[in-house]
Amino acid sequence: MANGPLGYAVIDVETTGLSPGRHDRVIEIGVVHVTPAGEVTGEWATLVNPERDLGPQRIHGISAADARHAPAFADVAGTVVELLRGRVAVAHNLSFDLGFISQEFARLGAAAPLRRDLGVCTMAEAIRYLPQAPRSLAACCAVADISLNGHHDALIDARACAALLRHYLDLAGPAAPWQDLLRIAVQTPWPHLPPTGAPCVPRGVSADRDGHFLARIVDRLPRVPHPASADSYLALLDQVLLDHHISAAEADALVALASDLGLSREDLDRLHHDYLTALAEAALADGVVTVAERRELDLVAELLDLPSTAVDAALTRPRDEKAPAVSRFRLAPGDLIVFTGEMDGGRDSWEARARQAGYVPHPTVTKKVRLLVAADPDTLSGKARKARAYGLPIVTPDAFGCMIG
Repeated sequence: MANGPLGYAVIDVETTGLSPGRHDRVIEIGVVHVTPAGEVTGEWATLVNPERDLGPQRIHGISAADARHAPAFADVAGTVVELLRGRVAVAHNLSFDLGFISQEFARLGAAAPLRRDLGVCTMAEAIRYLPQAPRSLAACCAVADISLNGHHDALIDARACAALLRHYLDLAGPAAPWQDLLRIAVQTPWPHLPPTGAPCVPRGVSADRDGHFLARIVDRLPRVPHPASADSYLALLDQVLLDHHISAAEADALVALASDLGLSREDLDRLHHDYLTALAEAALADGVVTVAERRELDLVAELLDLPSTAVDAALTRPRDEKAPAVSRFRLAPGDLIVFTGEMDGGRDSWEARARQAGYVPHPTVTKKVRLLVAADPDTLSGKARKARAYGLPIVTPDAFGCMIG
């Protein structure tokens, strides 16, 4: 046990919502260590996979493509214990952060000794040290002349809160207002949860790890794929490209299917050219390639990592060189559509548009559902997991809007 006060652990969490006692979860946590005198001595942060949808992504800015790489809270709980043990918890709106962290520990059957009266809330203390400041972290930092760029990033907010704490300590002078809390923190027992060694996962990790899905296909000797293999791959490809975007989850599905079918990079390159040619033939069916059709062909070529000349080659391919038939996905009146995630305009408005177009909004994903419309196509929600298991297409609201005109 420590002989003297260790100092403060300034924390900030980003969450899926506002209700820790119900179903909302921590999706990012940042911790900054500060000495009793206010000096920063270390910091730690990671995304956390909540194993559900991410809630209001427009606020916290965390993508499901990144969160799917992150550890669950159970994997970092031991590390969090070591970061908080012996220290006074500090946060801006302390009750909010402690409530979520305590609930995450409770889900693991562990009781974290996190109490509002044993911590420091920089929002509440602003009444004493920044009496003219509004309540928000950004406003308090502005009054105290503390930089805050990247608000709603857990580590950035924790750093700003640590600077705010240092500002309060400087204003307090030798009075050292929280010495009693520092002494209590050293004596407070914590549950034994050994660290698992799970690596921290930062924002933007998917851009570094995922790359283009073709880069993950193992090169093999060129061969002609069995027609059934080509058909099943092209069918999945058509489903993936419905919204003119290849999400991280869809890229995984393409890689997995290509691997299962034994398709090489050369096989896929040929199939992608064939797919583009099939789209070109459909565009040429009425004798005119519109600007929108040409834009779609160029975008598909880019998504499939084909050269810019591939579209012209597809449009001028001799008609006797028949491209494989591609059965394009189409919705029919009465089809069941499921919506998930927080969408611009609200989910109700999107369901109303679906009804106006002749489709039937459905509350849950079943095998009878034809399409899932998701605010984030990489969403970790239960609806999305079930849709992927059933092989249902997942598209963005904007893509669905284009589909229904």
